[in-house]
Amino acid sequence: MISEFDELSEKIDRLAALTLSLRSENAQLRQANVQLRQSNAALCAENEECVGRMHEVQRRVETLLSQMPDPNAPAVAPEKHDEVAQ
Repeated sequence: MISEFDELSEKIDRLAALTLSLRSENAQLRQANVQLRQSNAALCAENEECVGRMHEVQRRVETLLSQMPDPNAPAVAPEKHDEVAQ
């Protein structure tokens, strides 16, 4: 009978140790989760900033492209200033 109590006591001690271990691991995981959420928020903000900058660059490139002459348009001969002057 006493050996059964000793066995039960050992099981309870192991269970208590396991519970403490799991609580510690849970606290570490919660802290890691908080840090990951903060990192994720920072990366999302950085991503939004990059997307905004890319849109601005795209707008500028489109503006420059719209100002370029059409490559398919017929070539216009440059005026000859020497002939006009004579």
